[in-house]
Amino acid sequence: MLIDHHCHLDFPQLAADREGLLARAAVADVGVMVTISTRVRRLPELLDIVAPHDNLFCSVGTHPHQADEETDVTTDELVRLSAHPKIVAIGEAGLDYFYKKSAPENQAEGFRRHIRAARITGLPLEIHTRDAEADTARILTEEHAAGGPFPAILHCYTGSLELAQHAIALGLYVSFSGVVSFKKSDALREVAMAVPLDRLLVETDAPFLAPEPFRGRTNEPGLVVHTAASIARSRGISPEDMADATTRNFFRLFTKVPRALAPDGCAT
Repeated sequence: MLIDHHCHLDFPQLAADREGLLARAAVADVGVMVTISTRVRRLPELLDIVAPHDNLFCSVGTHPHQADEETDVTTDELVRLSAHPKIVAIGEAGLDYFYKKSAPENQAEGFRRHIRAARITGLPLEIHTRDAEADTARILTEEHAAGGPFPAILHCYTGSLELAQHAIALGLYVSFSGVVSFKKSDALREVAMAVPLDRLLVETDAPFLAPEPFRGRTNEPGLVVHTAASIARSRGISPEDMADATTRNFFRLFTKVPRALAPDGCAT
């Protein structure tokens, strides 16, 4: 069984055939999916999507692109909202200096609020970082030093080995999307090979970044099997061992997801 811990089932590219893509995910043995929040104020939409399905969950948080819109979202509010039984993660939050759709200072302050919510709740923070490695590393270090460890994932990782190693030293996990399977992603595959197997996750970030051989098409959770297979080939292990390792890692990190959903032996 594989897990897609980061997709966006509320995005319009997936909404038209949501039941179909869930059926295809089941055929691909993708057993659990987490649809990720980009705006706290749209959380009810995510809860409506996940409510009918025992194996669907969501997060709560503000994407850095929307940081200017939700400067009023406090750590206390994130903590309060995360008490919902279907909310199993915080975020996604972080820094994006590539698009700069929100002011860097608002992104940074939002990032810090989400880190503190993750620490308080024990729920993993889905971290978005793009073209912001130095500030991402600095904020992670400062928050760790100031308040202690917190569970988190560098999601859809495309950065340097140095940042990945820094995050791992702080207790974080690193997750790879379909980008790792692209023909020109040799450097990223080297990073994926260097991440300890017990800190590695896979995801789709659907509807974006479909893996080879589906690059350019709309991504969906069932295609995470191709991302996992690409990393398995690079590491010289079987797809089954990759699935087992990443599923174990998911259940170790996402402690709120019911253990009954885990395959035998993967719940601890």
